[in-house]
Amino acid sequence: MAPLSSIRARSFLGGACAVAGVVDGFAFLLRWGARASVRMGFGILLLMPATDAAPRADTGGDTVDKGFLYRHEVVSEMPWSIHILRLDRRRRDLVLTTSLGNGHRIGKTTISDQVRLLPDSIGRPVAAINGDLYLDGGGLSGDPRDLLIREGELVSAPAGHACFWIDSRGRPHQTNVHSRLRVILPGRRGLVVGLNEVGFDDGAVLYTAAVGSLTPPTPGIQYVLERARGEGLPLRVGRRLEVRVREVRAGGRHPVGREDLVLTLGDRLGVHLEVGDRLEVVPQTQPDLSGVRTALGGGPTLVREGKAMTWSGFQRRHPRSAIGWDDRWLYLVEVDGRQGGLSVGMTFPELAAYLVRLGCREAVNLDGGGSSTLWVLGRVMNSPSDGVERPVANGLVVLQKERPSVERVR
Repeated sequence: MAPLSSIRARSFLGGACAVAGVVDGFAFLLRWGARASVRMGFGILLLMPATDAAPRADTGGDTVDKGFLYRHEVVSEMPWSIHILRLDRRRRDLVLTTSLGNGHRIGKTTISDQVRLLPDSIGRPVAAINGDLYLDGGGLSGDPRDLLIREGELVSAPAGHACFWIDSRGRPHQTNVHSRLRVILPGRRGLVVGLNEVGFDDGAVLYTAAVGSLTPPTPGIQYVLERARGEGLPLRVGRRLEVRVREVRAGGRHPVGREDLVLTLGDRLGVHLEVGDRLEVVPQTQPDLSGVRTALGGGPTLVREGKAMTWSGFQRRHPRSAIGWDDRWLYLVEVDGRQGGLSVGMTFPELAAYLVRLGCREAVNLDGGGSSTLWVLGRVMNSPSDGVERPVANGLVVLQKERPSVERVR
């Protein structure tokens, strides 16, 4: 983690000219208001891994390769220490993906480690922020509370909270998402099931290899399923799988093969299957996220259609993380907190108002507290309230693809 003294009051402009960065910074100050005492600095850094070498600029002749902008804002009156990563949505070589606690499996690691575990084939990470709330203990530590789609694979089913996702045209969205994941049993009976979560004696859960090498301790009976016809794994929203029962075993902890599904049925359901029975797995959501490759749970919604949401009752200040966007830009925002001399954190209303001032038309909250982390070009830029990075369940990562596209200035 970079010490705060090394990142205080500075900014990095990803592949942009210095003049554009300075103008943008003053525009932000005007939006924030003259009464706020904000110390800022500007610098230039190409889209490359962080090094100790002096940064340099390449304006590319008559092209301006804007990429992304990192800024550190300090509002001394509160005090607030705010870290912002602004991404140009027009850049087709910069895309979003999600990371998982143990690489391909559910668990907990730091955002720095999650970025390191991403395969080189999907692109080079340039920035990341922590993701959803998660289960800490209880038989499946690191289980995301809500939706997680990673490179098109449905890893965690939605639970009805506000979620963020990118559609097939690269447009960001947010809304509450509900699971419609079902298994069609012999006789065409539909059974609502959970996905990669702790099971109960009156419920049904489907496990994929994303849960780990072993299922969590489960009651009831486990049915190992294999592909019967058509396409197999990974599990994708909107794509049905035809499977059959290959093995029946008692509940507990058992292996999960890379190409297997394991269906656990609690005893109180009164459902019993036999080897050879044919089933159908129907992964659906409401709204329909068929074809979505990147999605992340969070909540609550902070900004909708340019207006800050409202809350009643007493509001506490905490470290916060959020993602917001307008028609041109996408913002990853982290607010430090629980550090009286540095930053006290924000309430939901304060964060929502700040995001509106930043220019966001839409914004959704992510996990906060000690989980709040913003990583840029190999470094944790914020000051985590635990004093060190906290292991978390997942994250949202900005990737740079192999061949960057440069837009000509008209």
